[in-house]
Amino acid sequence: MPRSRTLITVFTAIVASSTFAHAQQWQPLKNKAHFNAGAVLLLTDGTVIVHSEQADLWNWYKLRPDHSGSYINGTWKRAARMPSGYEPLYFGSAVLADGRLLIEGGEYNNGDQIWTNKGAIYDPVTDKWTMVKPPKGWSTVGDASTVILANTTLMLANSLTSQAALFNARKLSWTSTGKGKADSNEEEGWTLLPSGDALTVDAYGDRGNGKGSEIYNPATGRWSSAGSTIVRLWDTFGSHEIGPAVLRPDGTVLATGANGQGAGHTAIYNTATGKWSKGPDFPDNLNIADGPAALEINGNVIMMASPGVFDTGAVFFEWDGSKLSRVSGPPNASHDSSFQGHFLVLPDGHLMFTDFTKDIEILTPQGTYQSSWQPAITSAPRSLTRGKSYLIKGTQFNGLSQGAAYGDDFQSATNFPLVRLVNRSSGHVFYCRTKDHSTMGVQTGSAIVSTHFMVPADAETGASTLYVVANGIPSPGASVTVK
Repeated sequence: MPRSRTLITVFTAIVASSTFAHAQQWQPLKNKAHFNAGAVLLLTDGTVIVHSEQADLWNWYKLRPDHSGSYINGTWKRAARMPSGYEPLYFGSAVLADGRLLIEGGEYNNGDQIWTNKGAIYDPVTDKWTMVKPPKGWSTVGDASTVILANTTLMLANSLTSQAALFNARKLSWTSTGKGKADSNEEEGWTLLPSGDALTVDAYGDRGNGKGSEIYNPATGRWSSAGSTIVRLWDTFGSHEIGPAVLRPDGTVLATGANGQGAGHTAIYNTATGKWSKGPDFPDNLNIADGPAALEINGNVIMMASPGVFDTGAVFFEWDGSKLSRVSGPPNASHDSSFQGHFLVLPDGHLMFTDFTKDIEILTPQGTYQSSWQPAITSAPRSLTRGKSYLIKGTQFNGLSQGAAYGDDFQSATNFPLVRLVNRSSGHVFYCRTKDHSTMGVQTGSAIVSTHFMVPADAETGASTLYVVANGIPSPGASVTVK
């Protein structure tokens, strides 16, 4: 078993960040959280939902952007408390294609390290949680990996075995899948590929002399070898921890590694060729033994590294496809270990960062997206009535990546479409709740995809501009009238 990450007390002193050549801008929320923020996900109405961690583990809080669409100036509201007896820490998480939030397992429950098999689903419309039974025969789920496949079905790992299961969101039931897995799922994360397959780097087992990787094919329900990663990415000194893996717009996956007594390696998977190549090593004995990474709207990957396994002194890096550069971190970075970090891609193109403290930071990346990365609307209603639902069609509604990654313990993918209305007179921003996306696939190119959206009852009437947003990148606007 990996070295335990207990319920920690985090030092929250503010320290000055160093200046780097690729300086990023970090800003705290205007309305500071009154809880220690951990897992953070984006709901399909543009609301951010955040888990209270280190204390009050049954609580979740929602952050709603202000009328200008700013999350920095957003306001908080407590969500419903989780069901009695389920207070998880380090768990699987996903926002489903129907708009509900699924939480599965937990390395801890009620403060006890038991790799619980409990789970619950949250309906943001009714503000209610419902318990979900585990897959048949599973005594553990724990700090599980999840991925929503292109066909909109969620796949869940049993973190202590090689078992996996597919979730029927309508029936709240499970079907076994994932035959042929070469090793345990423990510590591994899953990255959705443009093909619709899922990629993982083996953290256990001897396939490839400890450099194995695997591909899950949803059509067959089986795993097969994805070849050697060239370098070992898991910590070989006892923890088997590993870092996140992020798909970039160019079709390459940056997979990051851990090494408890030295610098972590990285490896790059080319989805076009199906081949791995060696990436740059982290300097100064840094690595990612559990930790976050995210795709910025400029196509670069930002990631959080630290020394050893669960040691403090976090350093942030950015990968642009050819160079790994050190970048500025948030105020508490020197007191953080990488495992404490969480990234979320926001609809406005910023990144949200939490680290178990009350200091939630917003990162403004430098640069912007290429026009070819944008979603595009091909069919949309011209007249909208408040409180009614509509179908909208177009291309690349799910973006070019899952957005953010961590691996096991936490997932905050945002590869689903949001619909944003901007009133032309006031400039006020309103997000329409989306659901029943036709796909959750990434890099879908010219394929026509769709989603349904409901116009909020408080949307301002009159001439407006409608956008579809995926991973913080908006489509060109469409003119609509709200009645």
